Amino acid sequence: MPSPGDRARVLPDADRRFESCFRDHYAAVLAFAIRRLPDRATADDAAAETFAIAWRRRELLPDEPLPWLYGIALRVAANQRRSGARRWRLGERLEHEASSRASTPEPADTLDRRDAFSRAFERLGESEREVLRLVAWDGLDTREAAAVLGCSAAAFRVRLHRARRRLAKHLEAAGHSPVERPNRVPDPAEEAR
Repeated sequence: MPSPGDRARVLPDADRRFESCFRDHYAAVLAFAIRRLPDRATADDAAAETFAIAWRRRELLPDEPLPWLYGIALRVAANQRRSGARRWRLGERLEHEASSRASTPEPADTLDRRDAFSRAFERLGESEREVLRLVAWDGLDTREAAAVLGCSAAAFRVRLHRARRRLAKHLEAAGHSPVERPNRVPDPAEEAR
């Protein structure tokens, strides 16, 4: 087994410089990460990721590596904060969906509402149905849907407003209220927001 001195002679210059950089600056990079991240485990991960990136780029290691390492650590910490925020939002969304499922209506009520909606939707004219399909089923925003129909965004908002209002009237005439009926019908300018 080679001694540490033999091993040092065999390593290429970039590898030796990296090892020296790691020994000299790991504690500083870890402290840098601790000051920017919420807990020690996340900071440990950030320091490890920083040096993994530095290892892959060891040929670029500058003479004064600490500022370079801090730049890498800053980006790694930002990525970890974004990942943490995404995980938190996902958890919140899953929790909300779970609570929504807990208050799911009876299947018979759901079928009754769906049938009422289908009948009310069929009573609309084809142009009104298409306006609603573009927004509700295809997920287009006002500007995109207007481009599909070849009209201005303002004209589309008016068409959408009228189609929604007529659909709500047909549902009410059948004895059903719209799913999320506002206290008042918004004007087209409000819907653009």
